[in-house]
Amino acid sequence: MIPITEWVRMELPLSAHCEVTGRSPGFGNAVSHSHRRTRRRWSPNIQLKTYYLPSEDRRIKLRVSAKGIKVIDRDGIEAVVARLRAQGRKF
Repeated sequence: MIPITEWVRMELPLSAHCEVTGRSPGFGNAVSHSHRRTRRRWSPNIQLKTYYLPSEDRRIKLRVSAKGIKVIDRDGIEAVVARLRAQGRKF
């Protein structure tokens, strides 16, 4: 069995992370009716979305969670992209 410290540090594919909110899989135990515990992970609801940037007259693809889609709807794609570029992300 893999110790919990190694389990959490396991290399995860980038497809399991939201580019906007940074959400990544959560880890824990699946507990059966008889209280047996097995390790499992909870994946975020990641969707591949295409957004249009009017200022650059082009489209960009983002891997975003359902929460990330709500953030983009609330703040606008231009503001979110500006925030991501300030963090060093390139499109």
